[in-house]
Amino acid sequence: MKKVTNLIWALRIWRDTRGQDLIEYALMAGFVAVAAGAIMPNVASSISTIFSKVSTTMSTAATTGS
Repeated sequence: MKKVTNLIWALRIWRDTRGQDLIEYALMAGFVAVAAGAIMPNVASSISTIFSKVSTTMSTAATTGS
């Protein structure tokens, strides 16, 4: 019975697409930020700073999470 329950949960996780929306929104925000930096050069340094902070945070999380 436990194997059947594990299989059911595995199938539910496989079909779960809630995280996909978050990734799509993050990509869209990135594209908007790049476009804003290209159109408004004054904003480019602020955008660069934000991406650097995000990169640092994600690198730290990846190292401590492993």
